[in-house]
Amino acid sequence: MKTENPSVQFIAVSADEAGQRIDNFLLARLKGVPKSMIYRILRKGEVRVNKKRTKPEYKLLDGDVVRVPPVRVAERDEPAVSASLDKVAALADCILYEDDSLIVLNKPSGTAVHGGSGLSFGVIEGLRALRPEARFLELVHRLDRDTSGVLLVAKKRSALRALHEQLRLKGMQKNYLALVRGQWQSHCKVVQAPLLKNMLQSGERVVRVSSEGKPSETRFKVEERFEQATLVRASPVTGRTHQIRVHTLHAGHPIAFDDRYGDREFDRQLAATGLSRLFLHAQSLSFEHPGTGEMMRVEAPLDAALRHCLQVLLQQK
Repeated sequence: MKTENPSVQFIAVSADEAGQRIDNFLLARLKGVPKSMIYRILRKGEVRVNKKRTKPEYKLLDGDVVRVPPVRVAERDEPAVSASLDKVAALADCILYEDDSLIVLNKPSGTAVHGGSGLSFGVIEGLRALRPEARFLELVHRLDRDTSGVLLVAKKRSALRALHEQLRLKGMQKNYLALVRGQWQSHCKVVQAPLLKNMLQSGERVVRVSSEGKPSETRFKVEERFEQATLVRASPVTGRTHQIRVHTLHAGHPIAFDDRYGDREFDRQLAATGLSRLFLHAQSLSFEHPGTGEMMRVEAPLDAALRHCLQVLLQQK
């Protein structure tokens, strides 16, 4: 069912909303309106900024007044993710910390951070359905679909900018836990190997070590040794796609149940643990709170599948 928005809106841009493109501003404000319609009303001049026509790439300034024409929007009772309401509800239980500036989640394995590539549901879509009153919700960083653990979401544009600056200056400390094949050598504390992204014909992204790639660095520490595997703590200094997964493979120790860079024989050896998901978990994240300046450290507990796997391996020692 559709409803007609009865009148023109005039929206004053706040300091927190300044700096974003007008098209993104409208997409966030007009939830349920197709992207094609957003660009159509911009192109036809129905959207005005300070009474003047504007282009989609225009970046809003503090104090700008945006004229938004009447548009047809989806009713609240037919959300795009209605088929995933159970997932939306489950996300509420994944929140580790929340305040006016940010949300910290323990992202479940198997859930993408955002929809797309044939996926209708992602963490960010779920959070927007869970927090319909939130005017701004954006990912600060990403985790692979099968990786679980700490994920930061900004609730203000100013918070997003501040946290992105910390990422750029390498001010955030990220620690992951990974179960890898064989005995990791204790002297191997750092892997520095440039990474290059390749797109296969299928559209799948594959990353490999290449001299033509971008500089990449991951620090490693042995946490626990088992008969056929090692639990390592991985701390990425750079933030490349699939970085930890490719660096462990490069070191000769692929991660358990990695469907892209793993070792099927190693996965079979772990059959008794019942594990069937990638054993890569973003365990902790340390950062400066964008609002208070306070140093924060948030930890995400392992899920039941990862805990059970480690318990079985400990019993086999």
